[in-house]
Amino acid sequence: MFSNDFLPLNINPFKSFLMGGFECADQQNAFGRRVDLYKTSGHDRFLEEDYDQLNEIGIKTVREGIRWSVVETKPYEYDWTEVERIIKVSQEKNIQVVWDICHFGFPDDLTPLHPMFARRFSHICREFVIKYRSLVPEGLLIVTPINEVSFISWLGGDVRGTSPYCVGQGWEVKYALMKAYIEGIEMMKEIDPSVRILITEPLISIVSNDPNNNEAVLFAEEKHFEQFQVHDILSGAMCPELRGKPEYLDIIGVNYYYDNQWINETHEFLPWAKEPPHPLFRSLHTLVETVFARYGRPIIIAETSHPGEDRAKWIRSITKECISILKSGLPLFGCCFYPLIDRPDWDDLNDWHHSGIWDIYDTKDLTRVADLDSLTAINAFEKQLNSLFVNS
Repeated sequence: MFSNDFLPLNINPFKSFLMGGFECADQQNAFGRRVDLYKTSGHDRFLEEDYDQLNEIGIKTVREGIRWSVVETKPYEYDWTEVERIIKVSQEKNIQVVWDICHFGFPDDLTPLHPMFARRFSHICREFVIKYRSLVPEGLLIVTPINEVSFISWLGGDVRGTSPYCVGQGWEVKYALMKAYIEGIEMMKEIDPSVRILITEPLISIVSNDPNNNEAVLFAEEKHFEQFQVHDILSGAMCPELRGKPEYLDIIGVNYYYDNQWINETHEFLPWAKEPPHPLFRSLHTLVETVFARYGRPIIIAETSHPGEDRAKWIRSITKECISILKSGLPLFGCCFYPLIDRPDWDDLNDWHHSGIWDIYDTKDLTRVADLDSLTAINAFEKQLNSLFVNS
């Protein structure tokens, strides 16, 4: 049903359809302070226990990050201590890790606009694969070089929310990140040609509130399709001087949250739970269909969650959409709930989102407290998947 250009890549490489992600952002926030949500959430302290909890609910695939700013504290000098620990524990617990090289953060002496950014990034990509293969010689290695290029380009390039703290430089930041992204892939594949690439970008919908105004509709559509610039650069369809290739667009991960649809003129979010739906609201199924029609590649929901009391309701909504997508025959390979463990806001570490499957209420001992409604919704999702796969 999908593109036959790369037949070996059309096989689902993930151990479980249901996946989870552990927050690994290590960027400088809007106030210039370095955050490390891997430690803030206690995942470093509870790594073994966190993986045990996943095994109990049937999640065998997780997203983790190496935290570039932690690994490379001096140029071209790497400390892989914590990465080695994650590799070791994941192997012991039979958990498959999909690795982010750069989730959001960069080393203190780098920004995407630094002339050595791409070289430094490509070298850490290369060294990561060498380190990983020294510990795990066989089996699949799946890597996301840079998470959400579109978002971090806007955050750091247009609204001064992180490094390099620019306004009106979003395209320049995006171009620099994609230069590094592609050079990183080239370096990884020199060491291990079998490395799989998971691109993870926001899946959004931008619409006009004036459907009778052709100019307004076309402008909203233009903004909507800008979300695919990263994909087009990676595949070589755009900015070919960066050496993108069609095979680099391997598995497409879409990050989809409750606030990913809005009206262009007012920036008003379209309500996801309204019955009947807002006339301009597009279903997740429809949005995924658009991505597949454009690229013909396998897809996963690479991030999704909802903060607060509606999170179980959101999981049930995502369940319904995923089952609908699977029944239609589209190659949906998985769905990742992100984050699994509660996390605070980047810019206010006292504001915990309560968007995970497990909450944190005591920020000193970081004890995990299961959100029972969310766990029930996850279990129901798994049962529907099992029924669908058995009958298919």
